[in-house]
Amino acid sequence: MTTETTKKFNIDTVENAAKTPDTELPWAELGLKQNEFDEIVKVLGRRPTGAELAMYSVMWSEHCSYKSSKNHLRQFGQKVTEEMKKDMLVGIGENAGVTNLGDGWAVTFKIESHNSPSFVEPYQGAATGIGGIVRDIISMGARPVAVMDPLRFGAIDHPDTARVMHGAVAGIGGYGNSLGLPNIGGEMVFDSVYQGNPLVNALAVGVMRHEDIRLANASGKGNKVVLFGARTGGDGIGGASVLASESFDDTKPSKRPAVQVGDPFAEKVLIECCLELFKGSLVEGIQDLGAAGISCATSELASNGDGGMQVELTSVLLRDPTLTPGEILMSESQERMMAVVTPENVEAFEAVMEKWAVEYSWLGEVTDTGRLIITWEGDVIVDVDPRTVAHDGPVYDRPFARPEWQDSVQADTFTGSVQDAARPAASAELAAAVTELVASPNMCSKSWITNQYDRYVGGNTSMAFPDDAGVVRVDEETGLGVALATDANGRYTYLDPYHGAQLALAEAYRNVATAGAIPMAVSDCLNFGSPEDPDVMWQLAEAIRGLSDACMVLGIPVTGGNVSLYNQTGTTPIHPSPVVAVLGKLDDVARRTPSGWREDGQAIYLLGTTDAEPGRFGMGQHARPPGRAATEGGP
Repeated sequence: MTTETTKKFNIDTVENAAKTPDTELPWAELGLKQNEFDEIVKVLGRRPTGAELAMYSVMWSEHCSYKSSKNHLRQFGQKVTEEMKKDMLVGIGENAGVTNLGDGWAVTFKIESHNSPSFVEPYQGAATGIGGIVRDIISMGARPVAVMDPLRFGAIDHPDTARVMHGAVAGIGGYGNSLGLPNIGGEMVFDSVYQGNPLVNALAVGVMRHEDIRLANASGKGNKVVLFGARTGGDGIGGASVLASESFDDTKPSKRPAVQVGDPFAEKVLIECCLELFKGSLVEGIQDLGAAGISCATSELASNGDGGMQVELTSVLLRDPTLTPGEILMSESQERMMAVVTPENVEAFEAVMEKWAVEYSWLGEVTDTGRLIITWEGDVIVDVDPRTVAHDGPVYDRPFARPEWQDSVQADTFTGSVQDAARPAASAELAAAVTELVASPNMCSKSWITNQYDRYVGGNTSMAFPDDAGVVRVDEETGLGVALATDANGRYTYLDPYHGAQLALAEAYRNVATAGAIPMAVSDCLNFGSPEDPDVMWQLAEAIRGLSDACMVLGIPVTGGNVSLYNQTGTTPIHPSPVVAVLGKLDDVARRTPSGWREDGQAIYLLGTTDAEPGRFGMGQHARPPGRAATEGGP
């Protein structure tokens, strides 16, 4: 950038911050609370610079820091036996968990959310959700082999549902198909409670050899830090970004796109490029750039490694030359990776970049100072302990209590006092009830959606929709493969969060087991309303407790996942929706068990005990707590 351009930004340096402690900063616009801003000042021993404020604001956000759920999520690490961990090669804390499959093979998988972006801009929101979760898999050293998409939208007859649903489905198919990854399963649920807050969760699975596992850390003094892939743009920053925080005046610049814009073909090249880097052992650590962009990549790499890194931000290749330092740090532009490379591997790294025509820029190097220092044309604009940014953010013990309305919700059953209508008895009445049930949107065929996805590209898909689990072959020689299923029921969890979460796990577990696989690992995406609502916080705490307890009983560990909070319209939250993904192992995919019957004359057996559960869980779905009105088209 030119000197004139730099002057225009009125760069706020660390030196200037120390000299101007009373400068007002837009911390509230960036989503920080007063106590959080005060803590940043305490940590730094001075006011933050604009760039530092940008970093803390995104890294201390609920999405990145898990500040409201972290205390509860620790149960997943605490309620684990040695037997449960025997096949866990990488657990919670990295980009994705890794599980041992045997014969030197490993599998990594993870599920995450892209809910809000998919409501604002359905196509790109859903597409970049697929792109982001795939990069998590790449960053572990694996080749992505499949994706899945658990989805929830509003009432099917609501005029806005078509906008969100068709856009999101097209985005998932457009990005996943272009990557050449089969979509092997998922869910589609319609419910008015998701009208203003659709759930677009995305799962990706990848395979690698044990020796190819990579972790996100920056170690080795003098090793080089490189950013490669797409250029950095202004997309994904959002309206309440650091657009004016370099000058801190009253001027409010125009809004930039709040949703990232994806390029699946650029990501396809990035996949092959990264795999060649891994094959040649050319990177010491690697991190994808998704949420929080460069802020996340630099702080997490430094924090997980030796604790020091120095970066020159003007070296970042830009799509938009008017971006300020804070915007560059916050940008969530897609298809970008950051890596650590030893000096002796620099030339070989550049050769791989040239081969795949991938742009790159050397930003700085690993240090032993324990500080993350970022400069702008030589001036220090960030000087922080990276752990305070990436790992030591605020942790809240949010108050929670069982809602007063919970008893009345559970009492409102098919046979309860609220609904005393006689049950269908005559054959005609039963036939009409069954016909009405199977004609409901949530019972109808979803083939019109799944037919938009390529389920068999790559030639390794052994099962996909309409089977209850997706199965992918890992090794052609032995037939080794994995089975995956995702399940959730927000209405069950609304009635009883503890058991509802367990039912989601049990269903996914059964779907994997009935495919012929041995369940081995869990990844979860916990979709809830505002944690500042004690009712919602109770639902979240109970769901986590239930899920962790059930994992102990089943002997299957949680290896990673995601928490998505503030899914609500005004004061009305969505139903608590913990989406649970289970991964299982098949020694030979040729022995998989498909859903349904293929031959005449086969015997049909029902295993287990049938209770009067429609009264306990089914019809109770019609109840809602006092004061919470249903939206149009609701249950």
